[in-house]
Amino acid sequence: MPPEPGARTALVTGANRGIGFEAARQLAATGLNVVLTSRDPGAGEAAATRLRSDGHQVDYLQLDVADAASVERWMGELTRRGIHVDVLVNNAGVLLDEGSGVLDLDERTLRTTFEVNFYGPFRTSRLLLPPMMERGYGRVVNVSSGAGSITEATSYSPAYSVSKAALNAMSRQFALATRGDVKVNVMCPGWTRTDMGGAAAPRSPEQAAETIVWLATLPVDGPTNGFFRDRRPVAW
Repeated sequence: MPPEPGARTALVTGANRGIGFEAARQLAATGLNVVLTSRDPGAGEAAATRLRSDGHQVDYLQLDVADAASVERWMGELTRRGIHVDVLVNNAGVLLDEGSGVLDLDERTLRTTFEVNFYGPFRTSRLLLPPMMERGYGRVVNVSSGAGSITEATSYSPAYSVSKAALNAMSRQFALATRGDVKVNVMCPGWTRTDMGGAAAPRSPEQAAETIVWLATLPVDGPTNGFFRDRRPVAW
């Protein structure tokens, strides 16, 4: 589906389900063109079709953020289609070591977690922030976790927690490197009822996505280089 002329475009990674899907839905409801991405093309196309059936302007691109070659192909496809990304939501993430302690953590699990949770947002942001600055507008929202806060740190899932702490630190570096009306922020969605969070989680995807949409649509005087939960600052 071609972009709506004149509307800004938001791209959401890992958006075929859960918080990413809901963020894509809410962003589309604000009038943004949305590019939904996922590692699994079948699941991603099905998610995009669901949103289109509700009247939203949604396109789909395959993207595996853990694969540098996939990220390069994705960027080439954006260029080929003439899609200028104004809003980037780095939502794709994995939790592979739930219930494990750091002394039980193996290097393979740590590396795999970092490829998705840290290197994925690094790859996409590094490619999309320069053109945002050239055009003078951009919003990057990195979906992190309270587990990534050094202040709130516990022994919960060390690979996941450390990868999110690294994501927070990298996000601040990107925020400090930007100029013009380009903002980079981090958010914690809270414990949410998704495949990752489980059925017992107290928050809905709709609640979790609300802060993403707020950060993705900030006005020119809105914050940058911040960490937020429910629109309120979180300690780094």
